[in-house]
Amino acid sequence: MFDDALLITELSFKAIRSSGAGGQHVNKTSSKVVLNWDLPNSQVFSENQKERLIRKLQNRLTTEGVLILSGEDSRSQHKNKDLVIKRFLEIVKQGLIVPKKRRPTTVPRSAKLKRLSNKKKNADKKANRKPPEM
Repeated sequence: MFDDALLITELSFKAIRSSGAGGQHVNKTSSKVVLNWDLPNSQVFSENQKERLIRKLQNRLTTEGVLILSGEDSRSQHKNKDLVIKRFLEIVKQGLIVPKKRRPTTVPRSAKLKRLSNKKKNADKKANRKPPEM
């Protein structure tokens, strides 16, 4: 598939202050982690894989093709970095999945015969409701 370690070396991280309510310590610590990954300049993937990722991730990419993810779930910068990396790898793996070709199925012969016999029974039932012809 692809080399996770080599892909992680292409990532750039930035730690910034986390938003939301906090105590005295919140204004001094930078626990939120922002991950940037430049997809067009990646050396890990082939051109076909890059095109597939660009198509799948088009709503998440900037106009330059940079993927930006942020994590501020934990108070720890290291935990947030690990969480963002896991999320990034999962997004990339999902983006590389090639969907199976759909093969249209045919209606089985028995199903066709059953439908026609039910249709015939229904027609006979309704024909029997009419008064007999003289």
